[in-house]
Parts: sequence; structure tokens; C-alpha cells
Amino acid sequence: MKAEYLCALDEYFCAIYSDYVRLSALDGYVMPDVLYVSDDGNVARRESSCMRLCYQEKCDEILAKFKDALTDTTFAFSFSFPTLRERLIRRFEKYTFSNLLPQALHHCGETAETAGEKLDISPKYWNKIVKGTLYPEKNTIFALAIVCRMQWQDVTSLLAVSGFEFREDDVRDVVVRYLIEQKLFNEEMRDACLAEYKLTNLPIKRTKTHG
Repeated sequence: MKAEYLCALDEYFCAIYSDYVRLSALDGYVMPDVLYVSDDGNVARRESSCMRLCYQEKCDEILAKFKDALTDTTFAFSFSFPTLRERLIRRFEKYTFSNLLPQALHHCGETAETAGEKLDISPKYWNKIVKGTLYPEKNTIFALAIVCRMQWQDVTSLLAVSGFEFREDDVRDVVVRYLIEQKLFNEEMRDACLAEYKLTNLPIKRTKTHG
């Protein structure tokens, strides 16, 4: 029998995920009537959210087909180099990743050192990210959020100052947000959720082997 938290993840995913081009191409997906006649007789358009999987009669079957076709295409590296111009500009900026990171870590009882120990990133590069001489990739921020049990508000702030945002049409983003919002940080349960949607590129250091 499927674990309750995985069933909850599936429900969450079906209600949030919004890559409608990808969804509508799935075998068994029934395109809803986006246009309809309103009470005043005019033709109106429903919100695009009506196309999400949660409104499909055969939602479970379609989701299973969606999962079968999944591969993790997220960027596997953990950082990028700022240009000289960017480095000069950021000297005078208040809201940067390196400036906001200590407070975000403090909120969850971590330090840059303890956080780095939980990431599958070379200490050399992690120290550069902490100091602001390297930019973190989205995968790094998500991995950091999960292993440090961050608050969603802090995660969105770190994403924003790094040039990212949460995307409802990205499998990784939806699954990671579920983990953070539901505070599902137990390593075995966390890894089961990531594996359910074939997410393998997050730089998380595994501390044990699951049976």
C-alpha cells in the first residue's frame, strides 16, 4: 500500500502542476472546455487552472503515465560565476544571497558551516557561495532549504535575490515546495518523495542507506 505522505504529494502535485502543454499530450487526458457561455449570454474563458490534473476524471491513471515518462533534466551543477561588473554592483547591494543567508540559517538553527556539511558540494565552492564570489544555482538553494529545514518565506527570499522564482510548471519546484510546506524533512520520506518524481540532481549529502 502506498504511503500516505506519497499519496498527499500526488494530490498536491495534481492540484499545482501547470505545464499544460505537457499534460495535454498525455494519453487519456481530456481537454476541458476553456470557453463557455456565461449567465449574461456572453462567451467567457475559464482560468487555465481548470486544465490541471486534479480535474481529470482519470487523474490517477494519467499521473501514473506522467511519472513513467519523467527524467530529471534539472541543471546538475551547483554554482555560476558572477562577472566583474556584477561583483562591483553587489558590493553596494543590501539584498544578496550572501547577505540574506546568515539570517535564513539562523531561523532554522544552522550556520554556514553546519549547512555546508549537509550538502554534496565541495567545501571550497560552498565557502565561495557563502562569501558571494560564486552564485548558487536553483538546485543548490532547494537542497539547502531541505537539509536545513528552512521556512518557505526564507526560501523564496533566497531564490529572489539569486534571480529565481518558484515555478508551477516545473516538476522539481512543485515537489520541493511540497516538502518544505509540509515540513517533510525526514530523510527516508524526503528521498522517497524525490524518487517518486525521479528527482536526482539536488546536491544533498545522504547520511544513511534506506532499507
